Amino acid sequence: MIKSELIQKIASTNQHLSHKDVEQIVNVIFDEIISALARGDRVELRGFGAFTVRRRDARIGRNPRTGEAVEVEEKFVPFFKTGKELRERLNRNDGVDL
Repeated sequence: MIKSELIQKIASTNQHLSHKDVEQIVNVIFDEIISALARGDRVELRGFGAFTVRRRDARIGRNPRTGEAVEVEEKFVPFFKTGKELRERLNRNDGVDL
């Protein structure tokens, strides 16, 4: 599912909200998650999962084309850990489609 499909799904199930309002709500939620992660905060959505930031150390990598050694700088990457409810739902074997 892409962002526009998410917006469409929410708008169709909440007809009292305009498509534009739903789009703005979704954008605000994503912007807040991004801002929190940029500050180094953890974002937890109970039952769904938690977003955190992990640091990757600087290292010497290899250019896959030439095999030449390349310095890769330290960087920070987002990490998502699924929540218990999401994991259980994905692994449920009751014949119900997700």
